[in-house]
Amino acid sequence: MIIVTGATGFIGSNLLAELELRQYKGLVAVDSFGVEGKWRNISKRIFPYLVSPQDIDSFIESNVQKIKAIIHLGGISSTTENNVDSIVENNIKLTIRLYEFCKNNHIRFIYASSASTYGDGGKGYIDSDDIEYLNQLSPLNPYAWSKNYVDKYISYDRYVNKNKSLSVGLKFFNVYGPNEYHKGLQASVIFHFFLQMLQNNTVNLFKSNCADFKDGQQKRDFVYVRDCVDVIIWMLEHQEIIGLFNVGTGCASSFLEVVESIKRACHIECKIHYIDMPEKLKKHYQNFTEANLMKLRSVGYTKEFTSLEAGISQYVNEFLNKKNKRYEPNYI
Repeated sequence: MIIVTGATGFIGSNLLAELELRQYKGLVAVDSFGVEGKWRNISKRIFPYLVSPQDIDSFIESNVQKIKAIIHLGGISSTTENNVDSIVENNIKLTIRLYEFCKNNHIRFIYASSASTYGDGGKGYIDSDDIEYLNQLSPLNPYAWSKNYVDKYISYDRYVNKNKSLSVGLKFFNVYGPNEYHKGLQASVIFHFFLQMLQNNTVNLFKSNCADFKDGQQKRDFVYVRDCVDVIIWMLEHQEIIGLFNVGTGCASSFLEVVESIKRACHIECKIHYIDMPEKLKKHYQNFTEANLMKLRSVGYTKEFTSLEAGISQYVNEFLNKKNKRYEPNYI
């Protein structure tokens, strides 16, 4: 069995599609469907098992001998979520329970960390699992704090407690691509810019809140979801690799560059409208992110990441279909 939590979500549904395409057997989808239309993300899949999140503990205990790996992508992914109790339950306690189960039973454990753990980037974007380095990071919101908490917990357990585990954490940068349609405000800027361009011929960009960046020149490392899936499956197939790893392109792009790429993909001209950044975002906002990929490359991952131009072109033209100022998305 390969268990995937967050299976109806953005990365999870793309992962399941690729695992199915590569003919992996014994796939287990763990998630709640909610009311956001997430069911469409897996409407083309065929699973031996569908498991509710509240049943995950009993399910894994009952099937311990059959489980090859747990890929944990579930939890609260909103960077603006302010219910910290909920974040603790879903992002910290559940992750630690799954980690401990896998450690005690010598099962591969792959979990989603985040580039948000780097905060304002003052300590760099180095995917070290050294506990002192992780302690120096200053996440800007509860979601990022929860991810850093888990990174520290597992690193402490490995290097201080000397416990062995087959665990790997993946620090995803700004992921975009098909099946993110249910995410609302948390969907990628590529998705939102496309809709604004299609509907209004205008794209809203935040004015800069930092003197080091001009308006529209804030930069992020935008990584195509299919590249993230490739890394996850590579880690699944290389169980000797453990630790924390960045998953990004290694090349930051400005929001203006993103707009230009979408314009070329859509063959649409548009205006840029700069708007004030909401006060509640200012203290949580990352003006720059860029993955350092030296560690990932050093363990043998050689596949090239999709360029921003190529990723946006495929996303727009193959998945974000435009008809009469509306879009009709395709699903993986």
